[in-house]
Amino acid sequence: MATFLYRLGRLAFRRRGYVALIWLAVLTAVGLGALQAPGASDEEFSMPGIESQKAYDLMQERFPGAAADGATARVVFVAPDGHKVTATATRQAIEETVTALGDGAQVATVADPFETKAVSEDGSTAYATVTYKVASSEVTDASRTAVERAADQARQSGLSVETGGSAMDSGGGPGGVAEIIGIAVAALVLLITFGSMAAAGLPLLTAILGVGVSMFTITMLADAFGLSTSTGTLAMMLGLAVGIDYALFVVSRYREERDRGHAPEEAAGLAVGTAGSAVVFAGLTVVIALAGLTVVGIPMLTKMGLTAAGAVVVAVIIALTVVPALVGFWPNAVLSGAVRKGAQRAAKPRARSRVLLVKRVVAGKRTVAGRRVRTGDLTTAATGANDAAAATGAGPGDNRGTRWARFVLRRPIPVLLLGVVGLGALAIPMTQLQLGMPGDEAKSTSTTERRAYDALAEGFGPGFNGPLTIVVDAEGTDDAKAAVNAVHQDITDTKGVVSVATPRFNEAGDTAVFTATPATSPTDERTETLVKTIRGERPGIESATGASFEVTGTTALNIDIATKVQAALVPYLITVVGLAVVLLLVVFRSLLVPLKAALGFLLSVLAALGAVVLVFQQGHGAGVFGVEQTGPIMSLMPIFLVGIVFGLAMDYEVFLVSRMREAYVHGEPADQAIVSGFRHSARVVVAAALIMIAVFAGFIGESDSMIKMIGFGMATAVLLDAFVVRMAIVPAVLALLGDRAWWLPKWLDRWLPRVDVEGEALSRRPAAEEADRDCDPDGEPVGARV
Repeated sequence: MATFLYRLGRLAFRRRGYVALIWLAVLTAVGLGALQAPGASDEEFSMPGIESQKAYDLMQERFPGAAADGATARVVFVAPDGHKVTATATRQAIEETVTALGDGAQVATVADPFETKAVSEDGSTAYATVTYKVASSEVTDASRTAVERAADQARQSGLSVETGGSAMDSGGGPGGVAEIIGIAVAALVLLITFGSMAAAGLPLLTAILGVGVSMFTITMLADAFGLSTSTGTLAMMLGLAVGIDYALFVVSRYREERDRGHAPEEAAGLAVGTAGSAVVFAGLTVVIALAGLTVVGIPMLTKMGLTAAGAVVVAVIIALTVVPALVGFWPNAVLSGAVRKGAQRAAKPRARSRVLLVKRVVAGKRTVAGRRVRTGDLTTAATGANDAAAATGAGPGDNRGTRWARFVLRRPIPVLLLGVVGLGALAIPMTQLQLGMPGDEAKSTSTTERRAYDALAEGFGPGFNGPLTIVVDAEGTDDAKAAVNAVHQDITDTKGVVSVATPRFNEAGDTAVFTATPATSPTDERTETLVKTIRGERPGIESATGASFEVTGTTALNIDIATKVQAALVPYLITVVGLAVVLLLVVFRSLLVPLKAALGFLLSVLAALGAVVLVFQQGHGAGVFGVEQTGPIMSLMPIFLVGIVFGLAMDYEVFLVSRMREAYVHGEPADQAIVSGFRHSARVVVAAALIMIAVFAGFIGESDSMIKMIGFGMATAVLLDAFVVRMAIVPAVLALLGDRAWWLPKWLDRWLPRVDVEGEALSRRPAAEEADRDCDPDGEPVGARV
């Protein structure tokens, strides 16, 4: 693979104009296709196989045209202290508001609270429900404004009026602020890392190109594959993240090869052949993690995972082709200022020395580090002194990475124990993980949705915001009405249910729907117990009446989602980690290194989940991150965390350990190979991790609690995995294992395919061929011209 990618890198460098034109043509083509394609639909969330979904499907079948998927808005009226909403003047103001709410073109019906008995027992609170003809995603801003205008009209009479419901949700989301913050921080980190505006801008430019191609393609294919508007969210986030990372590693290796004395084209080829190999396998681990989301069984997650995997593939291809092509346009611009100045001063002397070197290579002789070697043994056409220094791990290349690696090598056991115990302690709260789907109760008290939620809970009880919907299927029974009444009475008598609505039959009279209000809030564990209790009574009712029933509604749906996600988490982990271990086994040709990588990832992701529980569920330090209301952790959070962080963690593992493997294969002792790996990769891995942390941490500042939770979890997981696991635990474990870390049974070594990630094949290239490639037709070294 290294040889193929080496040739690809050189080809992209030489044919840089064609490469740039091809990618511009691709971007233009998919962009035009996206503009002409039908708009993406807003796919209804569905999860096959759960009771809530079955009940919803039955309602759609038996109650056609009932607009079950129509958006609703709820307007809550609270009378001033000491007054009641039933007072004459107050009631008149509410009825006028109800009339105003019904004027919208998208409004289907408005329920008058005095006709529907939507008034609290103490008379302090009432609410009107507005039902729309369209889904929540199709409610226009004009319709939302009409609701707010009507609410303002009621406030003038002295009422406290708040609004909520699905129709009032305008979509929310980061709105681009988080992405802008992430890109700004990434640019700063890249500038500090490289010391060059061009080197800092190149990864950003290629990442934006990759995201553009991916997002335009997703939009173009949205109608054909049933992709929703939210499908591309994960693709955009990960495409930007890995796009910067992959270009960062290739550019960093190019600069390193230039420092060794290679000409620009040769350096580009070597960078793609070595770092590019690591990029390919790092990308494969991310693709495995994302494609593994199909195991969960949620169609929306499957589509999000596959489209994000496609975005990662695009990022890999761009890193292998566009990066060397852009470097070809400005071969010296990506070098640091000091190196460029030094290259200008040394250009003429180096040209003469390299011409002499070519002549000596042709003669079949050369001395490297005082040792005479044959032409076929030469590993590079650059100056031998730098190569000798790199091979021994000594010389001027020492940096903070090498100093840290030597510190770990001297104290591997304390570093290992401190890292493992620290992550283990942070993971302990994860044992109390409670999954759910936070709603309006988790929003800031500054929002009208949260105030409406609190007003309804105070006026009608905490369970009012999460009623259970009971769908009774009495088809085939002798007396459908009697069967429905029996189910209704049984649920009414269930402990924990405070009220049950009157059943509503369909036209055929064989199916009925009614709601049951729990005594506890939607996210309370007692509500989950109540749902299980009601479902547990089903066998007895079915045997007595012949009718069956299902429990659904938002509260039951969230409970079912949490249960299914918890059940899918272990199979997902086994699938993803198992495939990645096999892939890393091929890459590193070692049994222990892949196992160590997987165990380290599990430590970091469990610790990150523990930190999320600590802040968002238990409330420790919640004020620091702007968390106003603690509650259950979003049901899909563990799956997202495992999938995304696993891919990024394996990125860092491949880039860091592949340099150690490269040094070990080229003859360095096991301990020195660790130092060499940190010399070349530590700074770049740290920069990549800081960029990821900045991208994810930008979401913590958002007001939406779920976005805030995702940003915090992802940033924490990358922080722990990059700085504790990869930079501390990994070198400590490798130091304790020594040569055993790279052991592989002979039978397995013969069976596994050889992919040559460390670029061993490139080291065996004939020196005369390499020297010729570094010179122009006149024999002048290409790198001499700056």
